[in-house]
Amino acid sequence: MNTIVVYYSRKGSNKFLAEKIASHLSCEMEAIRPRVDAFFLFLMKVHFGIRPLKHPVGVYERVILVGPIWMGRFVPPLRSFVNKYLNQINRMVFVTCCGSTYARKDEKFGHGLVFEEVKRIMGDKLVLTQAFPVGLVLPDDQKEDPGAFMKTHLNDGNFKGEIADRFDKFMDKVA
Repeated sequence: MNTIVVYYSRKGSNKFLAEKIASHLSCEMEAIRPRVDAFFLFLMKVHFGIRPLKHPVGVYERVILVGPIWMGRFVPPLRSFVNKYLNQINRMVFVTCCGSTYARKDEKFGHGLVFEEVKRIMGDKLVLTQAFPVGLVLPDDQKEDPGAFMKTHLNDGNFKGEIADRFDKFMDKVA
């Protein structure tokens, strides 16, 4: 299937995921570039949109959108991408490296609520969602430590065990 991976990443974990997905699928990849990238503006719910993509989204059968979830919210760069290209997207998969866990996915800051929001926006165009909680790469004694979550980024050194198994299963679904 003709696919492009489009991603937004501030700290690198979602870029790492996007690169792994694009590599496995041997497909194009492009970063979402916000016009202004300031986290404090996100907290104030101010966003200035994104720069146009270099690749024409409408020529791809499937877009795999990769990006973070912050404090249980669909972040502005991802929301801007979806709103700007909604009519050009044929099918979409949404993937995130996030801080929420599978057990808490439906709580206030969980990824499940964002997945529901993306489904409302995309309708039947959204064919799959997948979370890769950063806690999957933390040692057991750090899994409940918020500081450890904030300092941990996905990389080749820690992408093993359960998270790698989940990634392989995800790739089986999208291959």
